Amino acid sequence: MRYIVVGAGAIGGTVGARLVRDGHEVLLCDADRDHVEAINRNGLTIEGPVEQFTVRAPAVLPQDLPHSLTVCLLAVKAHHTQKAVATIAPRLADEGFVVSLQNGINEPAIAEAVGAERTVGAFANFGADYVGPGRILLGGKGAFYVGEVDGRPSQRVERLVGDIQDAQATDAILGYLWSKQAYGAMLFATAVSDLPIADALAESRYRGLFVRLAEEMLAEAPVEAKPFDGFDPADLDGSIERLVEFNRRSAKTHSGIYRDLAVRRRKTEAEAMLSLSDGPNVRRTLTLIRAIEDGRRGCERQNLELLASYARLETEGPRFNAVITTLEPAEESVGGPLRGVPVAIKDNVDVRGVVTTNASTVGVPPPAERDATVVARLRAAGAELLCKTNLLEYAAGSVNPTYGMTFNPLDPSRTSGGSSSGSAALVAAGVCDYAVGTDTGGSIRIPAAYCGIVGLKPTFGLVPVDGVFPLSPSCDHVGTLTRTVEQTATLLGVLAGQPVRLHSVDGLRIGVLRRQLEDPDVRPQVRARVEEAIERLARAGFELVDADVPELDLADDALGAIILKEAYDVHRDLLAREGEGYGPGTRSLLEAGGKVDEATYARGLAAKERVAAGFARVFEAVDVLTGPTVSYPAPPEDPPVGTPEGDIEARFTGPYNLAGVPAVSLPCGIAEGTLPAGLQLAAAAGKDDLLLSVAAAYEGLTG
Repeated sequence: MRYIVVGAGAIGGTVGARLVRDGHEVLLCDADRDHVEAINRNGLTIEGPVEQFTVRAPAVLPQDLPHSLTVCLLAVKAHHTQKAVATIAPRLADEGFVVSLQNGINEPAIAEAVGAERTVGAFANFGADYVGPGRILLGGKGAFYVGEVDGRPSQRVERLVGDIQDAQATDAILGYLWSKQAYGAMLFATAVSDLPIADALAESRYRGLFVRLAEEMLAEAPVEAKPFDGFDPADLDGSIERLVEFNRRSAKTHSGIYRDLAVRRRKTEAEAMLSLSDGPNVRRTLTLIRAIEDGRRGCERQNLELLASYARLETEGPRFNAVITTLEPAEESVGGPLRGVPVAIKDNVDVRGVVTTNASTVGVPPPAERDATVVARLRAAGAELLCKTNLLEYAAGSVNPTYGMTFNPLDPSRTSGGSSSGSAALVAAGVCDYAVGTDTGGSIRIPAAYCGIVGLKPTFGLVPVDGVFPLSPSCDHVGTLTRTVEQTATLLGVLAGQPVRLHSVDGLRIGVLRRQLEDPDVRPQVRARVEEAIERLARAGFELVDADVPELDLADDALGAIILKEAYDVHRDLLAREGEGYGPGTRSLLEAGGKVDEATYARGLAAKERVAAGFARVFEAVDVLTGPTVSYPAPPEDPPVGTPEGDIEARFTGPYNLAGVPAVSLPCGIAEGTLPAGLQLAAAAGKDDLLLSVAAAYEGLTG
């Protein structure tokens, strides 16, 4: 048989060169004029650790193909199939046929052009790459199957596998091609980064992404997918390690997809291959590749981190009921301190084009016309907005049954805390490292303590609240939930619009709020963990002194009066129109707020000023205050604001909202079961950098 290789690049060039070397008549065809001229001038060279040889064979451009083609080995990119078969079809001899050596499922398109009876499938998985005109790198060996699309045995398949080195006949060619589709989806994901294939596959953070990509592609397969070269459709998780080893043995470190994106700057096969699945992870991978092809993104590891975060979100978000709306990747990457970093946004914060639900069926607005200031700052800093997160209804301390409670990743039988519940859960579950929350009486620090992460309420007014639905304007703060203090400082710097720098804090005075540690409502194991944390600070050289703020006696009543009255004022009209739509706890809170008279509210505001003055006085003597964040570990349900249980929960956090000073919760060890306790630190107004520097020092002590 005379072989016509249409597409003499990586796969076609390797197969064609081997056929020439083995004595077969071969005509090479390629659309790259420089490649064709180099082959005619110097021959086609196969190089690399597998084989090294050069063959002489004629090469032509597509328009110069002869008018009677017998066996066409089609090896063009999948998105060039239609154009290639349009050239081949009128030239194909009566006895001629086309063998697809391509990536993707191209056999239907070929059959439509030349006839199903003249279409043969093939599967090639050896590691080859075009490195320059007349040169192909053969980096490693891999499976090679040829078969009729309908699975029947045929003489032409037998002749093909007899002629082509390493080829084997199969009656299940579509099964192999669909497996390669699934593996190809993984390779497309590796290509959005600059990591070698093996390194990307070996990274544990990305494993879930690769498995989900394969699953989504295999879900479309109309046939049973077949295993090859370590990839096993029946054991996708185990396939990852085998594929790592397979790719480490190859001299081809990056896929041809990556080379097309990062080196050749040309369109890939992504559209033709990935569009076969509408799975969310496949779809987002295609979105990023389109952006790279258009020059709006580069091949960077941040892209892979983003895709992996989405994959974790698909799994962990529903598991913990943490997500209200998933946000799609930005159209382009932007430079800045959070470049490429996924950030979750509490769903009382406006994101343009997205409904701000406030986790409520009451007063649901149209999609936001503009970003909240903090969201605009995140975008400008290069952050990737990952999702809008679940919260207690209107951040008011109770769950709306339509949205339900968010569960704690450390113990799913417990709450993750509120009201920034979804943001805390996603950080604790490892979906993302950065999230935005709001805090009116502890709504960041309480879930941070329950979930064992870092939660910061900054100085009042440091972070703008425009575009954030209010609960109690006198006490509302926008703040951060992160895995580390350094991340907290980075995120706060972006939200505040000014850098927050960590620095040395040797020899500072830390005031221990004994009244909080000795509070009878503090559980013994919480007290023990907090005392151990304070002792660590002492051993690290901080000067510890007992401190007290007598005005704390005023805090519970003042906070209750202010939040209840201001929340009622915010919701007055909605309550009158749609009161039955609120969750029972929220409705009770708002109705209680309607009973707070102006005199009680005025006394609350006056007490607020006294609490602030009391803290200011103490901060003249100490640099930082410390005590427990919450009296107990995460409970089974969130205690509503305005109830005795709710007052206990916010007893240690709420005063800092009244005073407007920065406060942070840090994990300080396991208190009960798998649930942690929280250590709270606070500093004077405007001393957020000092506070976080002490927090970072403590974090360093815990390893």
